[in-house]
Amino acid sequence: MLSNNDQQALLAWYDEHQRDLPWRQTNDPWAILLSEILLQQTQVSRGLIYWQRMVETFPTVGSMAAAPVDAVLKAWEGAGYYSRARRLHALSQRVMMPKAEGGFDGQLPSTYDELLSLPGIGPYTAAAVASIAFRHPVACVDGNIRRVMARQTAQADPTPKQVQEWADGSLETERPGDWNQSLMELGATVCTPKRWACGTCPLRASCAGTGDPGAYPTPKKQRVTALHLVAVVEFALDGHPVLHQRPMSGMFAGLWGPMYREDAMPKDEGLVDCGTVNHQLSHKKIKVQVYVSGSSQAPKGIRRSDVALSTLDEKVLNLAAEHVFEGDDSAATKAKG
Repeated sequence: MLSNNDQQALLAWYDEHQRDLPWRQTNDPWAILLSEILLQQTQVSRGLIYWQRMVETFPTVGSMAAAPVDAVLKAWEGAGYYSRARRLHALSQRVMMPKAEGGFDGQLPSTYDELLSLPGIGPYTAAAVASIAFRHPVACVDGNIRRVMARQTAQADPTPKQVQEWADGSLETERPGDWNQSLMELGATVCTPKRWACGTCPLRASCAGTGDPGAYPTPKKQRVTALHLVAVVEFALDGHPVLHQRPMSGMFAGLWGPMYREDAMPKDEGLVDCGTVNHQLSHKKIKVQVYVSGSSQAPKGIRRSDVALSTLDEKVLNLAAEHVFEGDDSAATKAKG
């Protein structure tokens, strides 16, 4: 466990070196919750953009609860892992429900256990929001804190229980929110996976892993699967693409786009081969063979700016539009609008 001297040294370092992030300049629990959910699987540099958009579009939990899920997905567009947006919408509706019906009368709950009961909220997010927004003395654990713990204790593969026990025992209870953020900040900026800076670390005096920090923790190999898809894009007579909303489960659930399938080249006549699109997700490498149907009779398509699209869908539609409307800048612009 970290000593009192370690705690004071780390907090002093955090006070001086913390990054200037907008969610650290507010006491609004809703804005803090949005930041924590966004940053789960989004880099801070990109998260800044999406957090600002979400806060402006849905400044209160009630404003999100009153909106359709499509509006939440549209505001989330580009941030990826869209299940977070769908669960966030469900969370907002649960918070707005009367307590008699299992809700919270429109007030975001403050305790760890109550936060954990909300859709899409796991142990880390519940602890982070409870400590940062409500100053409750509860320790949170994320990948950064696990790495700091592993190097501090020279453990190659600490179990989740060991990491949580270390975090609980090291918690500074007077400033629990700042403490949790200081540990995460240390892991994000100094005690990083590959470019550690032990010489500037405020915890170096007590760290058992300084001799070989790269050995702690043992890197986990992430399995990446290859997925080959076929997309048939159709443009309506008004120049806009014919888009379909996907079911609320599965890949890109709830988003709009062309139809995809996993079989071989379609045998339909009148299809034009536009080439391929490659797209990388954290656990999938996707390759899409793109075709355009030249026999559409649909009178009206859907304006792309009106619905939520994944980055992959944008790539596919852009390739199709460039191929179909080559040389017609006005039509291509309309197809991309």
